[in-house]
Amino acid sequence: MNANIDEFIAGLPKAELHLHLEGSLEPEQMFEFARRNDIDIPYTSIAEVKAAYQFSKLQDFLDIYYMGMNVLQTEQDFFDLTAAYLRKVAAENTRHVEVFFDPQGHTERGISFKTAITGIHNALTQVGGELGVSFKLIMCFLRHLDEASAIKTLNQAKPFKHLLTGVGLDSSELGNPPEKFEIVFKMAKDQGYKLVAHAGEEGPVEYVYDTLDLLNVDRIDHGNRCMDDAILVARIAKQKIALTVCPLSNLKLQVVTDMTKHPIKAMLESGIIATINSDDPAYFGGYMNDNYRSVAHPLNLSIAELTLLAKNSFIGSFLPQAAIDKHVAAIDDYAASFKF
Repeated sequence: MNANIDEFIAGLPKAELHLHLEGSLEPEQMFEFARRNDIDIPYTSIAEVKAAYQFSKLQDFLDIYYMGMNVLQTEQDFFDLTAAYLRKVAAENTRHVEVFFDPQGHTERGISFKTAITGIHNALTQVGGELGVSFKLIMCFLRHLDEASAIKTLNQAKPFKHLLTGVGLDSSELGNPPEKFEIVFKMAKDQGYKLVAHAGEEGPVEYVYDTLDLLNVDRIDHGNRCMDDAILVARIAKQKIALTVCPLSNLKLQVVTDMTKHPIKAMLESGIIATINSDDPAYFGGYMNDNYRSVAHPLNLSIAELTLLAKNSFIGSFLPQAAIDKHVAAIDDYAASFKF
């Protein structure tokens, strides 16, 4: 049965709604980009980089994550990074992606907003088009920086607004509550952006409430801690606020220490639009199918539950309703035709 489940997951049409492009930087790419840009990195081999990717808490991950960004220097680097990600997920039958990038992580080191977004968007358009993968692009504010920096970034984005769908909030959650970014999120909403934010990963349930009440988000990234509060669970389900859950990231960062206790099944049973995503796959050990498998077996997820997770990935997306309906129908067709 397990082999059949894995085969079912492999062919299941799906969307990814929580992916940091900088977090798809594989060790081999880090070396390649460092070499062609003459950038010094503190590793002498790919094996050393892979060893450094073995961490167990968010801050240790963020340290190497931001160090890895340094190798991204040119429009071609951003294009190649994005293209490599698209090829991986397309091979796993991912049909739509809504990807994050961190402008401040680049502008703070002298790389222009234009360089980053042009390389990324060109790859999404060109390579995504070739592979049949549609996309939305979301820029995230780094929450360990101040709101003034986020407002500056929002203003820098104005010439490129037609390339962007939304804004998000990522990086260190603890000590950087949602209220810190209330003004910039209101500004972004007034400018017509969709709003998402990381909440309830390492932060408490109160951060999830404030993300809804103060930032007025359309979708919550992670959201694990909402399961600590039955009233909040009911509210998220009633308001149809999708959660972009990242199982392997949860395990690697010890948000969850036992995958048999991962909350994704309980989220579905509570009526929440829970989705499965890879977060930073180069660092957390797997892309989309790996993340589906990481919960399918420990939680004994049924075909119906896996099908629902795939449907949720489109229902929770920022695609127009007609496109969502088309993808959901394709999932139904796939499930109905699959032979066990």
